[in-house]
Amino acid sequence: MVKDEFQNEDDKIQEKLKQKTWNEIRTNDSWAIFKIMSEFVNGYESMARIGPCVSIFGSARTKPDTKYYLLAEKIAYKISKAGYGVITGGGPGIMEAGNKGAHNGGGTSVGLNIELPFEQHYNPYIDKDKNLNFDYFFVRKVMFVKYSQGFVVMPGGFGTLDELFEAVTLIQTKKIGKFPIILVGRDFWSGLIDWIKTVMIEREHNANVEDMNLIKIVDTEDEVVEALDNFYKKYNLSPNF
Repeated sequence: MVKDEFQNEDDKIQEKLKQKTWNEIRTNDSWAIFKIMSEFVNGYESMARIGPCVSIFGSARTKPDTKYYLLAEKIAYKISKAGYGVITGGGPGIMEAGNKGAHNGGGTSVGLNIELPFEQHYNPYIDKDKNLNFDYFFVRKVMFVKYSQGFVVMPGGFGTLDELFEAVTLIQTKKIGKFPIILVGRDFWSGLIDWIKTVMIEREHNANVEDMNLIKIVDTEDEVVEALDNFYKKYNLSPNF
């Protein structure tokens, strides 16, 4: 069903592109700059007021009352009680669980929504003044990285992996400062981490073993908060309070 919806949307986009001349496409690209600028300005002005937050990522397809939904809710609750707000992608699944936990914990609950052909709709646990909408993935990604004190990555799909690897790459290349990246669910993440260590690093030498120090794998909400606290103690840093 999801595949059919995506294919139908893709067909519509391709049909629209066929109907436009190259000059029309170039002109639309030029005017898109102003839309992109407005998203950056609105994002910066809104996010600068939220205080220290932790971003929670994970699948939009995770159903309520399932293992990882309930765990994400507990993690967000604990994070909010530790003094952090929570940022999610604003949609259903793990995102909803993150906002729900923050809401129930009395913490800041931020949603960075993106317009998609399927799956995405904002959840009811986002603070009314902190529900932001984006058309561009890359603008939304900047908001996640720039205003987060840490990443908590729950099981998810390609979008979740995209956010994870972008964060690691930016830290690895020193484009941004270090912050904790915490993977939740050893059963889910162990295979990927083993492949990175044995194939990507040891066999092909495409990364340094030290890069793995950026990532920590845990299973419980208490371990997440402990990892956040230990990170800032280890590097003698303080979150952006």
